[in-house]
Amino acid sequence: MFILIGMPIVQILIFGYAVTNEFKGANIAIFDQAKDETSLALIHQLQASGHFQLIQNIQRTDEIETAFQSAKIKMAVIIPPDLGAQLYAGTGPQLQLLTDGTDPNTAITLRQYASQMVRQFSMQSSATQLATPISIEQRMVYNPGLKSVFLFVPGVMALILMLVSAMMTSLTIAREKELGTMELLLVSPLPPLLIILGKVIPYTVLSLLNALLIVAVGYYVFGVPLEGSFVVLLAVCLLFIALALALGILISTKAETQQSAMLGSLMGLMMPTIILSGFLFPIESMPALLQWISTIIPAKYFIILLKDVMLKGSGWSYLWPEILVLGGMTLFLLIASVKSFKIRLS
Repeated sequence: MFILIGMPIVQILIFGYAVTNEFKGANIAIFDQAKDETSLALIHQLQASGHFQLIQNIQRTDEIETAFQSAKIKMAVIIPPDLGAQLYAGTGPQLQLLTDGTDPNTAITLRQYASQMVRQFSMQSSATQLATPISIEQRMVYNPGLKSVFLFVPGVMALILMLVSAMMTSLTIAREKELGTMELLLVSPLPPLLIILGKVIPYTVLSLLNALLIVAVGYYVFGVPLEGSFVVLLAVCLLFIALALALGILISTKAETQQSAMLGSLMGLMMPTIILSGFLFPIESMPALLQWISTIIPAKYFIILLKDVMLKGSGWSYLWPEILVLGGMTLFLLIASVKSFKIRLS
């Protein structure tokens, strides 16, 4: 009854809040080469809209790449030198908008917001004493073609690995309990750790093969780049697989039947991975409560790592925060699974 009545209500509430085109407080950086009254007025208008939050004033062009690599910003605005003087002289100044193309939907939305703000500012200025509007040069970094597949490949990989590693592991162990064969395994000379390893190793190999297959299809069929190290990508996949396996074991220790393990996996793993991981919907546009819940979704950090390695070519120096979070989650789930695993069946 909880599934039949409660799940539709939960889903409509989550989708109602998550599926939105509104974007508030996106982190941006500004490289103000003019530093005159006109550029300061433009910066003020961008911030006053509520769509953007200035977190960094760029002083050199190389700082823009660093800010994008560290995922501090979603967009960078480059204001040309002598913005006000060029407007008064009628030379037509050109402003640059650089957006992070690893998330095409978010990048398009932010670009539209910024372009609208600049056009409004230009019209207001022209209405007083300026005649030449500001032209805008737009560029997507890491995904200049705005291909949605660049977002879908990391998301699909997270879903497949979670499905194979966590759900199938929980179903396999729950099936042993349901059939009564777990008792035979527990009374055998095999230690419980070896029993668990025997169950999870096949799914580890299968999950790794699936990850390599997805990367290969994305690279050779859809042209998804692999800018970073393949070794780093493999290590990130193995870490997430270990986390998903630990999560599947934990679910299986609580579930007595395959049905309960399936329902637990669907509600606790698949739905949050699809909705709250940033795969389909930008987390920044969600309410504060859903943003807080997303911080405990492992797939969120895995997708960030995949995009950083594959699209940005990031190294360990930029990846360690997300790796540290996934490593901590894996350790916690392993300890919880070991403590919850019963060597005696009632």
